Amino acid sequence: MNKQTLVYKPIGLIGGALAGVVAAAAFRRVWAVASGSSEAPHATDPTRGWGEILAAAAVQGAIFGLVKATVDRGGAHAVRSLTGRWPD
Repeated sequence: MNKQTLVYKPIGLIGGALAGVVAAAAFRRVWAVASGSSEAPHATDPTRGWGEILAAAAVQGAIFGLVKATVDRGGAHAVRSLTGRWPD
């Protein structure tokens, strides 16, 4: 394992955990504004329609993907500034 990988592993793990927390909070806020409901529907909720369930899943996936990519990219930049090379 090279130096960049060793430096990036803990940054990636911590960043991933923080990304999950940030993404969940962002999704709750976005969903509350978009739908007027404080709670997003669960896939098995019999009182919600397909459209609402799938819209919530799509919004949630987009937010999680955006936050994760941002954190991963930031972590890679941090590793490059610490080691001088981009992590593998």
